[in-house]
Amino acid sequence: MRAMSVKLLRTKSYLAMIRNAARGENHMFQTLFAEVDGVEEDIVRGGARSCGLFVSGVLLMNGLIAEMHAGVGGLERDMRASGWQLIDELREGAVIVWEARPGTDGSMHDHAGFFVGGEEAVSNDSNGTLIPHAHHYTYGNTRKIVRIYWHSKLDA
Repeated sequence: MRAMSVKLLRTKSYLAMIRNAARGENHMFQTLFAEVDGVEEDIVRGGARSCGLFVSGVLLMNGLIAEMHAGVGGLERDMRASGWQLIDELREGAVIVWEARPGTDGSMHDHAGFFVGGEEAVSNDSNGTLIPHAHHYTYGNTRKIVRIYWHSKLDA
């Protein structure tokens, strides 16, 4: 039996994973249990607050951050500590953070997702299906992008 040389194609696989997450009913990121003040609860509320979990899950599976996160704030801190840099222009595979908007509970929440090229992004549909979906990268010019992140490992 001959030895095989296998080299994972990180960026191509990463982009395929993001696009595939939005191809159907992907309920993987709808629940994240934690103990809060001694009480067990789903801290992403059945998918209503799962954008940080979706983005961190994909980044963690690709070795681009250190741990999983429920919220965008913790996600961004981990990204910066893991070598992600702010950039000015969108690039295929970049992580996007959109302006904060009120959630179903009335509190303000940032929203995060991925730019996948053209005019398309993929993020968790926090107000509709509660699963990852593809959409216009500015939600049809209704939501402002406030930060764009890039990791140099995606250049390879």
